[in-house]
Amino acid sequence: MGQVRDIMQKNVVTIQEDKSALDAAKLISEKDISFLVIVKDDKPIGIITERDFVRKIAAQNKQSALIRLSEIMSYKFRWVEPSTEIADAVQKMLNHNIRRLIVLENEKLVGVITQTDLADFLRSKLLIEGTVKNIEPEKS
Repeated sequence: MGQVRDIMQKNVVTIQEDKSALDAAKLISEKDISFLVIVKDDKPIGIITERDFVRKIAAQNKQSALIRLSEIMSYKFRWVEPSTEIADAVQKMLNHNIRRLIVLENEKLVGVITQTDLADFLRSKLLIEGTVKNIEPEKS
């Protein structure tokens, strides 16, 4: 089926953990993405998602400029290595009911894989398999 490195996004947007929630919100909006990887000393230490903003700031009527990312980010994040089989990554996402996996190699952030990446990959795979099936000669 392939490995995570075949479909991962390599340009992951990060933000330093000492920034404010407002800084993160602006970056998410500017880059038109749904999450950020939080880093400290160039190592990933957590993530923050659009959902975190809704639940931890907007729903509690907090002022985002006064909230540090370290107060609202998720310190628990799931990760895989680039050599992880795609099927194993899918299973990990299903088992933990998550939408994204960070890709680490030697503790260094090298990519991310999301539900959208998986859907695109599976769609392409199905289209290719369907095309091949349609052009194969029928066996008598």
